[in-house]
Amino acid sequence: MQVSVTSRSNLERELKVGIPAERVEKEVAERLEKAAKTVRIKGFRKGKVPIKVVRQQYGKGVRQEVVGELVNKSFYEALAQQNLQPVGAPTIESVEDHEGRDLEFTALFEVYPEVELADLSKVAIERPISEVVDADVEKMIGVLREQQAKFTAVDRAAAKDDQVTIDFVGRRDGEEFPGGSGSDQKLVLGSGSMIPGFEDGLVGALAGDEKLLALSFPDDYHAEELKGAAVEFTVTVKEVAARELPELNDEFFKLYGVSEGGHDKFLEEVRNNMERELRNAVRNKVKTRVMNQLFEMNSVELPAALVKAEVNQLKQQMLQQFGGGQQFDLNMLPDEMFTPQAKRRASLGVIVSQIVKQEELKADAEAVRARIDEIASTYESPNEVVDYYYSQQQLLGSVEAAVLEDQVTELVLSKGSVTDVTESYEDAVKPDPEPQADSE
Repeated sequence: MQVSVTSRSNLERELKVGIPAERVEKEVAERLEKAAKTVRIKGFRKGKVPIKVVRQQYGKGVRQEVVGELVNKSFYEALAQQNLQPVGAPTIESVEDHEGRDLEFTALFEVYPEVELADLSKVAIERPISEVVDADVEKMIGVLREQQAKFTAVDRAAAKDDQVTIDFVGRRDGEEFPGGSGSDQKLVLGSGSMIPGFEDGLVGALAGDEKLLALSFPDDYHAEELKGAAVEFTVTVKEVAARELPELNDEFFKLYGVSEGGHDKFLEEVRNNMERELRNAVRNKVKTRVMNQLFEMNSVELPAALVKAEVNQLKQQMLQQFGGGQQFDLNMLPDEMFTPQAKRRASLGVIVSQIVKQEELKADAEAVRARIDEIASTYESPNEVVDYYYSQQQLLGSVEAAVLEDQVTELVLSKGSVTDVTESYEDAVKPDPEPQADSE
């Protein structure tokens, strides 16, 4: 097999392959002989059709099939021969197939870029140091009680944090406007669900009261026709209900998976969950800070196919996040929405891969098992979850990739400078703002 490679640009390669005619003809002949044993042609018994007749009837189709398979197979043979790693599928630009002559084709594809990594000793990271204290646990329990709070009707004036049931009609210049009315709507005062002034205007109202609220929509309101508009809302208060927090008892504990051990066991579970969240948050925050600096320090020329793959993945993630159906066409989402983020992700993928290759890193098996054990500990049957992860190569691969990223992070930290910064639990678990991806 003859192979030649030409660079059309830094990342685009043109691969020309010549397959000996003998190889093509031999494969075609073998296929036809095999077909002769099974085909049915009028005037001949099964298995007794002359090869010449089989060739006349099926030769063209068999040859097309053989040529397609040989082009695909020899393309990857040529890649291995030339030690090339393509990005995405190739474009077969031309195929020259003539009986008795070598089969020739030309394939175009992109390759992964070579990256000369910046000096990792220049990385400087602030690493959060934090712990869960009793006050954090008490605050978290307060949040959990708020989540399970119920509202009970009361015979008094509405106050902040109460829930009111209302009918309302909005008018602009005396005319009702679309979306400005509602009935039997439950509204928690102070929640910020309505435009400024609406909820404040209902504080002090009693069930049965009718309020006229003269308000203005914010200048940055999402509906263009209502930006800054002066309006009036007629609001009828139908019920005032006060928030009631549940007691800390066995019934409440069961809502969070604690069926035995009472208050002490519940506190232990809450603390354990918070400590697990804190570990994950700090780990992710440090990793993100390392990745941000790696991205800023290293310039990567990206193959278009790699960016396109990231764009499609981001589209798919958005579709899953918002519950899109299987029939939704991803092409309806413009690539430009995702391109800056896709380029960032693709660049980091290349940079991390280069570090892994350069440092000869492999996912540590013990760290992988520890991560899976940590995930499994949140389920009722941890051993079953562990077995499931190890039986599903895709799931296991995702954990291995995460562990490998952690190992890259630790490597970078060992070469750079790290400043430990003590933070509260709340600050430590709060993720850093997303970096702004540069747009084209």
